[in-house]
Amino acid sequence: MATSLKQMLEAANAAVPKITPAQAREMIAKGNTLVVDVRDAPEVEKSGKVAGAVHVSRGMLEFRADPESPYHDKNFAKDKTVIVYCASGGRAALAGTVLKDLGYEQVYNLGAFKDWVESGGAIDKPIEPGM
Repeated sequence: MATSLKQMLEAANAAVPKITPAQAREMIAKGNTLVVDVRDAPEVEKSGKVAGAVHVSRGMLEFRADPESPYHDKNFAKDKTVIVYCASGGRAALAGTVLKDLGYEQVYNLGAFKDWVESGGAIDKPIEPGM
């Protein structure tokens, strides 16, 4: 059965709740929360990322999130609340669906990195070239 990106995004947005930057800050303050930046490396290098976020490009997410994968990232644990974001929210929605498919229950889509920045959210600055 063929599907389209639009249909995939509609399903992802229905499955993964969208949250505001204020809601994300509340979840982070409670602890046991993993924030995941699923943008590509050049995007993160240019703009920075949410303070304390783990960067895992969308293409590597399944490998880092699955505890049985040899590439598993120990930051991922199924008992944590997981907040994902990207540049506009689309990749984050799809990433959230993948995490739910892998057994993560508390997954939220923060949406766009720029919304976090514009709301005054703390960021880890980009790395200066040559550093």
